[in-house]
Amino acid sequence: MHKVFSFGFWNFIASRILRNRIVIILILLGLTVFLSMQWQHIQFSYSEANLLPDDAPINQQYADFEEKFGSDGNVIMLATDDEDLFTLEKFKAWKTLSDTLATFPEIKSVIGIHNLQELIKLENPKRFEMQQILSKSTDFSKQQLEAYSKSLFTDYPFYDGLIFNSKNKTVQTVAYMQDSIVNAQGRKVFIMEKFVPLIESFKKNHTIELHVSGMPYIRTLNSQNIVDEIQWFVLAALLVTSFIFFFFFRSFRATLISMLTVIIGVMWAFGFMGILGFEITVLTAVIPPLIIIIGIPNCIFLINKYQHEIKKHGNQAKSLQRVITKIGNATLMTNVTTASGFATFIFTQSELLKEFGILASINIIAIFILSLLIIPIIYSYMPLPNDKHLRHLGKQWIESFVEWIVKMVRDKRITIYFTSVAVLGISIIGIFNIKISGSLLEDMPQNAEFFKDIKFFEDKFDGVLPLEIMIDTKRPNSVIKLSTLKKMDQLASEIVDIKELSAPLSVVNLAKYSKQAFYNNNPKYYQLPTSQEQTFMSPYLKSMENMKGAGISSYVDSTGQYARMTMFMKDVTTEEIKKIEERLLPEIQKIFPEDRYEVTMTGKALVYQKGTHYLVDNLVLSLSLAILLIALFMAWIFRSFRMILISLIPNLLPLLMTAGMMGFLGVPIKPSTILVFSIAFGISVDDTIHFLAKYRQELKANHWKIKRSVYLSLRETTVSMFYTSIVLFFGFSVFMISSFGGTVALGGLVSATLLFAMLANLLLLPSLLLSLERSIANQKTMKEPQMQIIDNDVDDRKSSDNTD
Repeated sequence: MHKVFSFGFWNFIASRILRNRIVIILILLGLTVFLSMQWQHIQFSYSEANLLPDDAPINQQYADFEEKFGSDGNVIMLATDDEDLFTLEKFKAWKTLSDTLATFPEIKSVIGIHNLQELIKLENPKRFEMQQILSKSTDFSKQQLEAYSKSLFTDYPFYDGLIFNSKNKTVQTVAYMQDSIVNAQGRKVFIMEKFVPLIESFKKNHTIELHVSGMPYIRTLNSQNIVDEIQWFVLAALLVTSFIFFFFFRSFRATLISMLTVIIGVMWAFGFMGILGFEITVLTAVIPPLIIIIGIPNCIFLINKYQHEIKKHGNQAKSLQRVITKIGNATLMTNVTTASGFATFIFTQSELLKEFGILASINIIAIFILSLLIIPIIYSYMPLPNDKHLRHLGKQWIESFVEWIVKMVRDKRITIYFTSVAVLGISIIGIFNIKISGSLLEDMPQNAEFFKDIKFFEDKFDGVLPLEIMIDTKRPNSVIKLSTLKKMDQLASEIVDIKELSAPLSVVNLAKYSKQAFYNNNPKYYQLPTSQEQTFMSPYLKSMENMKGAGISSYVDSTGQYARMTMFMKDVTTEEIKKIEERLLPEIQKIFPEDRYEVTMTGKALVYQKGTHYLVDNLVLSLSLAILLIALFMAWIFRSFRMILISLIPNLLPLLMTAGMMGFLGVPIKPSTILVFSIAFGISVDDTIHFLAKYRQELKANHWKIKRSVYLSLRETTVSMFYTSIVLFFGFSVFMISSFGGTVALGGLVSATLLFAMLANLLLLPSLLLSLERSIANQKTMKEPQMQIIDNDVDDRKSSDNTD
């Protein structure tokens, strides 16, 4: 390892790169073509992000539920509260829309006011049958439709909450998708190519106000938004970073070379996605623009060093050799630390985070390799930069900024410390106000039409997020026993009182409907039969066992041992759903004794909520691992425990500041914002490494004169740290153009953290070094380090001395 990071090793690498330029270009070209061919294997996520390990109990419970009852997220709903719906023209249009939807092979069944069936009691033999209320054709009169509209909301309580809401007179058509395509590409094809055009055509040709929702529809449109935003993120990141780069360097040549480097990096990023078979999710979609944002600072360090060398001695070959030899090692270390920050997610048991960590860390190392190879090779074929290209090196405004930093460190250290302590105290107060949120809907684009429709369904039907209760009676055919049905009805009464949940749908509803049918469909008998009535109804009930139209198979498994109660939930916070559980679980345990029943709450929405808490726990793990890795790295460089503490303080303070901001601004911890801390820490520590590496070098060159070493290091590293931090700040700000709330928060928070980190590394870090100079940096406490990050020769040192 010592040899790998030695000056001799990097000198060897530099000579090999410059002597084999054609071969390297051909290799890079071949790899780029090969990785571009892998784009065809890129997959898109067709299911909700599974934040929990596969073996987590709640995941296993949900898998058990799906095995018995199929997917809980296979319902598409079309609703309207149009007052004139029951006029002939509009009703026929609504019926035609529903009938057309039923013709698609992707749809299993469609239920709506156009084809409602009622349970009829028949004699000889005694039986129940389901018969359609209205004619299947559109051949019905105005009087029939008026009579139907009057009886619908009063005579059919079985359908209340499922097909209509009797309180606000809203009606809906419910379409059940085939389970085989709910979590497959077929869902996207159906929604985007068949269903959406059908809905748009209906809205164009009719004046009925139509609202559409349901998890297959929501998930597809949300996923499509993610895919659409990738291209805008990449384009915006390129435009913003190239503009800032040109503003600093005032060179089209340097800007174009940098853009070429990061564009190839983005092409590689998509190629690695295809090779590894990872899906594009809300997290992995961030990686291509992330590579641009992280790659540009590499270009800045390399090109800035090259131009400094050219300005110093004008020898191109020598300048390129020194760029690779001196900056290559430092850039490698900063990229390794950044990649390490992302790689910590690999150690979590969440597949979503693992894939993000693997892709991000691989591509960060890849963009380092591309920068190190492409920039020196392209410059080797170009003429020397002229005075216009080098003019930015002596800009007055940047020199004034450097002088301000030096003056603050020299004269205002007490102010810096007091400010840091005050910020720390305020941040801690804000941290105690942070909330946790794991809503499936919270990060979705709230200006999108489908999100507005979600709010409509929440208002009219109490939500669209499915929540399930599965009841194991532990005995076959025990679900339909009256004792079990009464317990389920008792639990349903508790659920109705919870405003965030809709009334549950279960076999209990059908049992009540059977009693109503037995009493000639008098709605006042819509209730569970007594044991005596059940005896009288026994011949009729037997006829319902194989009655597909009654829908009993949707709520009781084939053995009759398991039952489900389906509710729809509003977009609630993690705390709210926790309160719902705390309210329901004691009631469940009281109603269903554990020795006789096993009852579980499940559903995709609940699994996602639980996954958020798991991520919070893993945030601590991943951040702790990142801090440990950086600490070990610092220990390896400086061989001083005190220097480890000094180097961590300016990087931990910005994280605490950001956490405090989240508390005060009401930004919750959630799957999208949870990445902020590891990303920001992995990137911000790069400035610390650059500064301390230069500081260590100055200490050796200046015979352990600490003040001189600190100020020389500050003057030389401030410009590059400022340039890269500004690029990172505006680069991550690109994510704030997203329509997803979580991505906006991610971009804003990381940008703010990196800006804080730059100031902490330029002001607090050198201040600490000067205040604690006698105890942290001398030949006894700082033994000869194991590696040489930057190696300048004597001429460079003399030149640096002359500029002091």
